[in-house]
Amino acid sequence: MESIWLEYGWTLLILIGLEGLLSADNALVLAVIAKHLPDNEKGKAINYGIIMAFVFRFIALFAISFIANVWQVQAIGAAYLLYLGLKHVIQNKFGKENENAEEEVEEESAGKGFWPTVGKIALADLAFAIDSILAAVALALGLPDSPLGDFGGMDGGQFAVVVLGGIAGLILIKFAATWFVRLLEKRPALETTAYAIVAWVGVKLAVITLAHNDIGVLPHDFPHSTGWTLTFYGVLVGIALLGWFAPSNKRVQEG
Repeated sequence: MESIWLEYGWTLLILIGLEGLLSADNALVLAVIAKHLPDNEKGKAINYGIIMAFVFRFIALFAISFIANVWQVQAIGAAYLLYLGLKHVIQNKFGKENENAEEEVEEESAGKGFWPTVGKIALADLAFAIDSILAAVALALGLPDSPLGDFGGMDGGQFAVVVLGGIAGLILIKFAATWFVRLLEKRPALETTAYAIVAWVGVKLAVITLAHNDIGVLPHDFPHSTGWTLTFYGVLVGIALLGWFAPSNKRVQEG
């Protein structure tokens, strides 16, 4: 039983770290959306937007708990996470993202009043939440069943991990994003690393899909097997270490 909770705790720590790296970009976008407002309204707009997003995110969490084990949903989620992660990695490696994206967001928001800006912030955070919720579900579904019973279509312990990860994402956007922004400035390769991890989590969700009873390409117990679990976390730690010690980080520190 202790080994189960250890795996749950380790998964939650990974999810919080991933949420932290992704929240840095999210926080920057939210700041850009509110940039046109007077100084005394910027903070309020972001706070209200996050509160609205908190409500939206919980609705999404409760909804997904009832459909998380539907293999079609798992397949779509796996494809989306793979697309999202690989798209960012490939763009970073072989091309350039739109350098004027920040200016476009700012121009689109300019001239809008306080409450329209709050709504835009809430919708932007909900869009970010889709990525993190899918990643959290993919990580949680690979965990062994807990003694907490079921919630909707998910094990209670797995659902708790998804909920705690979602809460962590909002807290990090609000309070810790500045620290993660500084970390990404010192180690820019970590942003690509975060998306590489997202793609690898997509692979995990694909494995869970292929092991679903209605698909049967892989044995049903394979996603929970010791061999696959060690492989998944071993590769994940390897990706993280490569990102941390990437040459681009050293060049920035030397400069």
